[in-house]
Amino acid sequence: MRKTALVFWTTLFGVMGSYAQNKQLLYDFYEIPQALMLNPGMRTPYDKHFGIPLLSGFSLQAGTSGVTVNDLFANDGIDFTTKVRENVVNGLRRNDEFGGSGQIELFTMGFRSRNRPSDYFSFGMYGEGFIAQYWPRDLAILTFEGNANNLDRRFSLNHIATQGEAVNVFHFGINRELNRNWTVGARAKLYSSVFEFKSASNQGYFVTTMGEDNILRNTLVADVRLRTSGVQEIIDILEEDANTTQADLTRTLLSRSFLGGNLGVGFDIGFTHSFGRNSFITASLLDVGFIYHGNAIKNYTLRGAASNEGVEIILPEDLNDFNSEIWQELVNDIEAQVPFDTNEDAFVTLRPFKVNASFRYNFGAPRSRVQNCECGVNMTSRTDNLGYKSAVGGQFFMIHRARGPQVALTGFYQHRFGNILAVKTTYTVDKYTFSNIGLGINLQAGPVNFYVLADNLMGYTNIPDSNYASLQFGFNIISWNSN
Repeated sequence: MRKTALVFWTTLFGVMGSYAQNKQLLYDFYEIPQALMLNPGMRTPYDKHFGIPLLSGFSLQAGTSGVTVNDLFANDGIDFTTKVRENVVNGLRRNDEFGGSGQIELFTMGFRSRNRPSDYFSFGMYGEGFIAQYWPRDLAILTFEGNANNLDRRFSLNHIATQGEAVNVFHFGINRELNRNWTVGARAKLYSSVFEFKSASNQGYFVTTMGEDNILRNTLVADVRLRTSGVQEIIDILEEDANTTQADLTRTLLSRSFLGGNLGVGFDIGFTHSFGRNSFITASLLDVGFIYHGNAIKNYTLRGAASNEGVEIILPEDLNDFNSEIWQELVNDIEAQVPFDTNEDAFVTLRPFKVNASFRYNFGAPRSRVQNCECGVNMTSRTDNLGYKSAVGGQFFMIHRARGPQVALTGFYQHRFGNILAVKTTYTVDKYTFSNIGLGINLQAGPVNFYVLADNLMGYTNIPDSNYASLQFGFNIISWNSN
């Protein structure tokens, strides 16, 4: 039974994938307007842009750290239970995680100020979400092996950590070119939370020792908390046995997405600085903010300490009165010492802020600004500040998570083929893989812009054995600077 439960956990979490939310292929790919969302201080060679609603920006990331589907289900003659024990129970650590993330841009627009051409304004709305589960190593071992052969070992409840959310974001940003060497930007954000759940910084342990009245003595010390908002409301709707369930769910999700849920505020800042003509450094700080959760709250707590040696039976007197009440007394005793409670207390969650930084060196003479692609479409003009034929550089990424920062390092090469096509390749090292090769393609046909970016290309040759995958794409209409 316990092995079946562990297999279920492993399969469920493995499907979810990872949620690092690093978009290294898009970062500073400044021919794509969506790159402004990663650095509001990016160079902006546009006069204006307009994203195709619901199609301008879509991204999905998935993967695992520490184990893959192939590690468990490969046809290699090894017993499945052995694979679970070696690759999961004993192979994963408490910092290994499983989850998933996605983002969809509902609409986006940008335009250059007529009174002050050095200013570029952008605004829009997008929805995003993620779910994450850190591997509960100690509890998995306890589930798989039991406690009889683990006397005096403390199984830590600190290994319990999970988080997930869905949020709609309204934003407005300003990008300003201060001079030839400096471009800065900032973006204000209004968050409308659809749902959120989080359990982190838990404390306590479970330990089995030799008993005095019985053979074994079990001790539980717990300070565990799960905070949720919007989750129970959605569960209640899904559990309805009514013809209106789908309509009720749609209405609730839309209401909570458009300022009817819990609200918060935040901001992004960033800059680009050039050294001479061809060398650039950039940096950005994203999602510095919070959400106040005051409605549709349901929190769960497990706090207290209890030690018990099981049912105490006095022989032979209790043999004639051995009934379910004895077991119920045991349960009541434990619940009184370690109560499981719920409450509706409001809470505040900080946004998972992100840091980006990069160095870029452009080289190679740029092509002519106006070029015919021999496909019947005359390409639009570009600003001289966009001009490069090739570029190389590196990028640093960090995101704050429940168990500390996650970091990724990327090297990239970018090349332009006239005014029609730009290609970017990346090599990224992070906690999920040391062999992440990505490819991004940006196509400009007249005012129509299309981009597609894919990570960890080598993993597509054997998806079940891959730790990570990422895909982004979108369509925009762009009017380029004419000066």
